[in-house]
Amino acid sequence: MSAVWDFADFDDHEHVHMFRDRASGLTAVVAVHSTHLGPGAGGVRYWHYPQRAAAITDALRLSRGMSYKNAMAGLPMGGGKGVILADEGGVKTPELLAAFGRAVESLGGAYITAEDVGITDVDMVEIAKHTKYVSGLPVANGAAVGGNPGPYTALGVYLGVKAAIRNGLGTDSAKDVRIAIQGVGSVGGGVARRLAAEGAKLTLADVNLARAKALADELGADLADSGAIMEIEADVLSPNALGAILTEQSIEKLRVSVVAGGANNQLATAADGQRIHDRGITYAPDYVINAGGIINVALEYLGHGSREEVESRIHLIPGRLADIWAESKASGTPASMVADRMAQKLIGRG
Repeated sequence: MSAVWDFADFDDHEHVHMFRDRASGLTAVVAVHSTHLGPGAGGVRYWHYPQRAAAITDALRLSRGMSYKNAMAGLPMGGGKGVILADEGGVKTPELLAAFGRAVESLGGAYITAEDVGITDVDMVEIAKHTKYVSGLPVANGAAVGGNPGPYTALGVYLGVKAAIRNGLGTDSAKDVRIAIQGVGSVGGGVARRLAAEGAKLTLADVNLARAKALADELGADLADSGAIMEIEADVLSPNALGAILTEQSIEKLRVSVVAGGANNQLATAADGQRIHDRGITYAPDYVINAGGIINVALEYLGHGSREEVESRIHLIPGRLADIWAESKASGTPASMVADRMAQKLIGRG
């Protein structure tokens, strides 16, 4: 295996840590991309990777995305990410979560962890027994923010989809707009419900077919195969599952005017941002549109977030997207590159 700084996605990361706890079975990676604005904040995901090198790549890409996301959201946080490697058929135990908590604690606050794919707010309670550098805990009595960040991410994505519809289709309403949603979990499902309430014509897909069918039945939406959803003719594609789905091949097959969704790292490579721009498709950079969840957990961690404060910050997302698209139009530069340059400047790398 190559040294970590030889990975294609290594981007002058400040820290990359590998953790192994034999007793609990923990194998984990924590990557901290930047602490220019504050401690590296970002969730931990529990996921099975066929090759362990893919977990390192994921941590590198996701931590860089968190640097950009936190900077563009105006948060005093840097970017970090944790990945716990799940054995195929393995069990997520309290002992494993405790070992991860101790690993986070050993970093002395350079990394603040929170919930991500495969991790619940109940898991965060177990992790928090062993480190104070944690957010996204279940909402306490009388607290306004905390817990599962999914609904806040969904709110931001919904607002961002509306902004993208305005930019790409020239209408302020989602009524009768054809929207294909890939992934209908906590985020995608929340986006679907909001758009359905506005009268959008939805087509849903998820690797969990039963979940997609149940939501389609609830909302009166169409159902598509998860492998075919990206080739459906629609006005908007909203990716809300895993990343790297916008490739040279898939972009050629898109039949939409807008791509706007909550999945992280949607562009497989930087060159794919140029490709989607060249096709004249309005693209919402993922780390801008999906910042609602980190806004929630960051303000919880900082101790000054009310529900009103969280939601007011999330409602700034459409304006940030509009600024990116305006600069993209004026300069002829892809929206993905415009956003990257803005974020890099904010973290002192411009």
